[in-house]
Amino acid sequence: MKFIKLFVLAIIVLTATANSGFSQTTTNQTADSLKTATIKVKGITCSMDLKMISANVEKVNGVRSCKAGKQGTTTTFEVKYNPALVTEKEIFAAIENTGSCENPDERPYKVKQ
Repeated sequence: MKFIKLFVLAIIVLTATANSGFSQTTTNQTADSLKTATIKVKGITCSMDLKMISANVEKVNGVRSCKAGKQGTTTTFEVKYNPALVTEKEIFAAIENTGSCENPDERPYKVKQ
């Protein structure tokens, strides 16, 4: 009887270890498929614009992160995304379709290509 309990316990431990190993390889494959794009944007006038654009881009399916650089005449955004789920053109559209903080009906942001 002790042998059976020990055997069952060993199988449970091996199964638990095997599952965590598989989940790690899946995570690594996802991280490897990410691409980073540096996108220059004109028309930004305040720090709220940076936050709104970043938040809007991060809502796009397939985008992992969007970080704004220093605000200026042309501001650079670093976007990490999965090219299997989203294209750069879709990211550009998300940027250019973001409304201005002063007038939400305006679309002042332009991607510089």
